[in-house]
Amino acid sequence: MKIEPFAEYGFNKSHAAAYAIISYQTAFLKTYYPKEFFAASMTMDISNQNKLSEFHEELKRIDINVVRPDINRCFADFQFDNNNFYYALGGIKSVGYEAISNVIKERNENGEFKSVNDFLNRVNPKDINKLQLEGLVKAGAFDSINNNRQSLFNSIPNFILKTKSIFENKAADQIDLFESDEEQDNEIVHNIIDWKFEERLSKEFEAVGFFISDHPLNQFTEIFEDYKIQDYANFNSRDEIKDANIAATLLKLQERKTAKGNSYAVLKLTDLAGVFELFVFSDILEQNREVLIEGNSIIITLIKTISNDESKSKRINVQKIAPLKDLFNKPIDEITFNIKSVKEIDKISVLVNEPGSTLVKINITNENSNISFKLTNKRLIDRKAVNMIRNSDISATIQ
Repeated sequence: MKIEPFAEYGFNKSHAAAYAIISYQTAFLKTYYPKEFFAASMTMDISNQNKLSEFHEELKRIDINVVRPDINRCFADFQFDNNNFYYALGGIKSVGYEAISNVIKERNENGEFKSVNDFLNRVNPKDINKLQLEGLVKAGAFDSINNNRQSLFNSIPNFILKTKSIFENKAADQIDLFESDEEQDNEIVHNIIDWKFEERLSKEFEAVGFFISDHPLNQFTEIFEDYKIQDYANFNSRDEIKDANIAATLLKLQERKTAKGNSYAVLKLTDLAGVFELFVFSDILEQNREVLIEGNSIIITLIKTISNDESKSKRINVQKIAPLKDLFNKPIDEITFNIKSVKEIDKISVLVNEPGSTLVKINITNENSNISFKLTNKRLIDRKAVNMIRNSDISATIQ
């Protein structure tokens, strides 16, 4: 028997005592001084976005308000006050800690940045190179100045040229007395449409390592009822639920090999309730490689099995994966409206009066009658129309 003597050496009492003390101290600080604990811990791991993501989820879980990256409110490292926890600008990908510290020093000494031009006038060109500006823009750090992120992103070459010109003029003791900050902003910032919701969050994910201003699933919530989508935590905790559809956004995919050389993957996912992991075996992995891209939002069909032995071990298998975007844009083949009076038909007819490919059925149920019929001609019905009808307190079931 080698287990007992190895245990005495491999993890002896002195080690166990030391780890116990550190665990106690850590738990104490996290419980009674959570903001101080997280500020120190996250600043120590400021370049590790995976760890920062885990800390951020814990901050949300314990209901601490996190101020997302903001050039006029946040700092180079993680800081806090009585009401807020400020995300570190130095934790954004490609944003150097020393450089952004110099920018924050300028803000502290001379006030908030009022415009893009004001920012460019006051910072040293050495502290704002192309990659740093890209990271700040994608993370939304300039939203308080100009919330059109694509416009700012595409204008970064102009910003670089402008700040160098300003710096050279200052060195030559020359100033521009005639143009206002707003006029100069209009001159150097491209006038283009902002990124759409999904792309905006995708760029944010690239810069921060997770979604901090919003969640990609929020654009799909209107179809959750139609596909009976539920939170993973609810499905996992309730043994009576054996199968379910869940909606999630893929944060990370780690591909590995079994002893026999078969591929499988560990998926790190986030839904509107939290972060979780699932195993995907080789057949499902190979079928869905084009879908399983970090940042993509997907619907996953899960099957739960619980053993009958004493351990009652639980196993959750991924049965099917599909992109949420495809389901959202999928044509509606058939829909049934459940109404209580003939007057409600008028509300429906206003929104579904154009010819299309959707078969419409209507059920009228009240104290006096129960009538069901379908429209002879198919109508044009999209998700927007369905949501408007549902907002009028009319039940709509999509088949």
